[in-house]
Amino acid sequence: MTPSTTTGGLTHRQILTVLSGLMLGMFLASLDQTIVSTAMRTIADELHGQTQQAWVTTAYLVTSTVSTPLYGKLSDLYGRKPFYLFAISIFVVGSMLCGFANSIYELAAYRALQGIGAGGLMSLAFAIVGDMVSPRERGRYQGYFMSVFATSSVLGPVLGGWFAGQASIAGIDGWRWIFYINVPIGLLALLVVSRVLQRPSTRSEHRIDYLGAALLTSAVVPVLLLAEKGHEWGWTSSTSMVLLAIALVSLGLFIPRERHMGEEAILPLRVFANRVFTVSSTVAFLVGIGMFGGLMSMPLYLQIVNGESPTRAGLQMIPFMVGIICSSFVTGRIMSRTGRYKIFPIIGTAIMAVAMLLFSTLGVDTPIARTMSFMVVMGIGLGLSMQTLVISVQNALPPRDMGIATSSVTFFRSMGGTFGVAAALSVLFGSVTGNIKDRALEARLPLGDITRFTAAGGLDDTSKIARLPERYQQVVIAGFADSMHTVFLTTFFLLIPAFVLTFFIKELPLRSMGGMAAARAEAEKRSSAEVEADTAKAETAVL
Repeated sequence: MTPSTTTGGLTHRQILTVLSGLMLGMFLASLDQTIVSTAMRTIADELHGQTQQAWVTTAYLVTSTVSTPLYGKLSDLYGRKPFYLFAISIFVVGSMLCGFANSIYELAAYRALQGIGAGGLMSLAFAIVGDMVSPRERGRYQGYFMSVFATSSVLGPVLGGWFAGQASIAGIDGWRWIFYINVPIGLLALLVVSRVLQRPSTRSEHRIDYLGAALLTSAVVPVLLLAEKGHEWGWTSSTSMVLLAIALVSLGLFIPRERHMGEEAILPLRVFANRVFTVSSTVAFLVGIGMFGGLMSMPLYLQIVNGESPTRAGLQMIPFMVGIICSSFVTGRIMSRTGRYKIFPIIGTAIMAVAMLLFSTLGVDTPIARTMSFMVVMGIGLGLSMQTLVISVQNALPPRDMGIATSSVTFFRSMGGTFGVAAALSVLFGSVTGNIKDRALEARLPLGDITRFTAAGGLDDTSKIARLPERYQQVVIAGFADSMHTVFLTTFFLLIPAFVLTFFIKELPLRSMGGMAAARAEAEKRSSAEVEADTAKAETAVL
């Protein structure tokens, strides 16, 4: 295959030049995910909001999830570059504001702004690569993206733990530097992307489906809020019922709106007629639950149950990412060589489910080497699943829908991640008080002391656990371990349908053209057909 057919006229060196800019943007987003998750316990303790920490994560994931389809649609109409630069800029501004936060709710609001930028960083990067490189050849370049995840996955937990462990740096609270570090990286990404991403831009007279975006937002956000706070409000409380009603009404209005907008819809309904899209997106949703549920729960387990410092917990998370990187690299090479991909999400989701079962066996006395080996297993499962699902959808939809295809899969995976994090933290903190009391009864400790500890905010600031008498510490830690067991077992059951659904993904031959080259060929074909039709009409008229 020549460069003109596989990459739209770009040489390998030119592709790598563009990738350098994209990888900086992706590094910004992926570093932020890992650096914050490891330090979240310390941040929540400092801001006295351990049980409200889900708002911080949920706010970020909600806005990044909801904005993703909008980035995909707008970039299909007006080009990728301006929106990629916009995403980086918003992310940097949000990072600065996060560093100024003085309460858990302020931090959640600023993380929401940061998430608007994050929604474009990942999805647009993969869309741009899809424009340049054919699905068959894309495996060659997966290793470069995985190297970004590798670097950020190693640096993120370590930096997050180190910053969180510092009382202050240059007179500023150590944890605030977790967000400030994004600023120089973001400015460098802006500079590089503006210089190297010289892709053709297109403009269109199409309308933007802002009402559709608003309806999608009002359908998604109430469901996520209900998943995160439902156990506190009561699943049948008036608040829960109102949120559920808002979501259902919004969804009911969203579907006819998208049908009415047709090709201009923010999420065209025709893509759901494609079985590969529908099944892959559903699997991506369930994989997102497992991925983010594991990423958020493990640092809490390591720090609260094992008593590790944030820095050590970050280092101990490295095997999780090593599994992702290695399996993704191997998967990309095999796909490039053979053109086959269906088997990878089948094996990957099965391995993820097994990993969750293994995680559910973790207890207070589990050796750290065993815990880290389970992380490798989980990472391998994720690496086999994540990018394969994106490529399968990009390959199944027409080249003109590259942005919609990429952003939609990212949307459903992020949606699953948002739901997974909210549900995991809801299950964790919704059950931990009862589990602690059960452990106290087993140890024959007075329940009054445990009740006073939880009522005094002991679960909002888990550093207080270390100040308890040793017998009480053991009871509280054992209660947390029991709740972690429930979280991992719940995630296991959610991954079973993901495994079953992977068998229904139809494996199509991988295209040998990049998205831009395929779109040009498709346009030329349509033009030729139109010319032939006009010629036929003219000949008919003459006759």
